Amino acid sequence: MDYQNLVYARENGYVTLTLNRPERRNCLSTEMLAELADAFRAIASDGEVAGVVLAAAGPVFSSGHDLAEMARMNENELRELFELCTSVMTAIGEMPQVVVAQVHALATAAGAQLAASADLVVASEQAAFATPGGKGGLFCHTPMVAVSRALGQKRALEMALTGDSINAATALQWGLVNRVVPTDELESATLDLLTKATRGSRYSKGIGKQTLYAQMEMPTADAYELAIRVMATAAASGDGAEWPRAFIEKRHPNWIHTV
Repeated sequence: MDYQNLVYARENGYVTLTLNRPERRNCLSTEMLAELADAFRAIASDGEVAGVVLAAAGPVFSSGHDLAEMARMNENELRELFELCTSVMTAIGEMPQVVVAQVHALATAAGAQLAASADLVVASEQAAFATPGGKGGLFCHTPMVAVSRALGQKRALEMALTGDSINAATALQWGLVNRVVPTDELESATLDLLTKATRGSRYSKGIGKQTLYAQMEMPTADAYELAIRVMATAAASGDGAEWPRAFIEKRHPNWIHTV
């Protein structure tokens, strides 16, 4: 795929999307967000793709929204920008593939939101995360939707109100990332986690991820009702039925990656 702000690379069933505007600190401009939205839509509909790595080029993972662009916008245009950004973030949770953010450096504001929206995050020891609006004039309202769900109330409020950055070790302790590794091991560690997270049935993984996100926002009784319904349907045919058959017959399962 030919993009102006992204590099799209596909190999062995995985897609790597690299934010590629290092001279603009990989800011999430309207153009960048539109390309991410297009790429996520295409990947989501491709049953041969098992996982996605979300990476970035240059000294910064992403500085968040393009402030120069925002300064030229009126309220309606700003609303459209934030709606586009939200559609990109929510697309990650809605797509069946596993998405791993590979964060090598600073991720701020909507850049931190993008990392937090990924299913899994691997960070280098040089990475850091911030929602700096709290120490300025525009609170990071939309970034904190994703960040707060990873951190919980008190730590989210500390990040949001102080605007201070947290280093990779703190992000790991607080639950914002899954792994922290030396910079020279970042790519291999990301691929290792993605490989583990995508083994088995792609169909099972996709419906499982989507159901997990849905039930986490529900009361317990409703969450169980949804989980029972989905699990019964999944276990009745396709890869869900193949799993116990293969176990009983003491053989490797033959995945068809569909219902």
